[in-house]
Amino acid sequence: MTDDELRWNTKATEIDYSSPAFDIRRDAVELPDGTVTDYHYIDESPAVVILPLTPDGDVVVIEEWRQAVGKVNRGLPAGSIEGDEDIFDAARRELREETGYEAGSLEHLLTVEPSNGIGNSVHHHFVAHNCEPAGQQELDDNESIRVDVTNYDEYLTAVVDDELDDGRSALTVTHYELTQR
Repeated sequence: MTDDELRWNTKATEIDYSSPAFDIRRDAVELPDGTVTDYHYIDESPAVVILPLTPDGDVVVIEEWRQAVGKVNRGLPAGSIEGDEDIFDAARRELREETGYEAGSLEHLLTVEPSNGIGNSVHHHFVAHNCEPAGQQELDDNESIRVDVTNYDEYLTAVVDDELDDGRSALTVTHYELTQR
């Protein structure tokens, strides 16, 4: 079976709900067998996720309240790309805004669709080397973030031991460990 034989034909699309962070989109689709139905999904901007490493190899992490799960998550800086912003510029900006740190160098690790069954999210993952404090955080009005620096091996152990709940962060650290370290 070819990809064309699996393709759904979008007949119409509209936004059912809109918020500052994402929209809920409804597509009227025709399936390969001719069935016509509605398909709802989360429509959001692409995002960046950054693994910030200090000159000593420690990780700059953020502790942020996550309302959807009702707890503080210990993760990596991440955020949406603004407008037609370059992914590298977005990674530098998010790192600076959420942590107050700047990177000596920035390297793209991978790009994934983390939840392509329910959303059109695209996440660009980076490693930032030689990160140093460069100023104050510049948080959005809906962010509550505490910055910490932790040992890389301890952070990796948290991923391996199933103690790190943030999926974006776990993927970034795992990919970095398997491909770069």
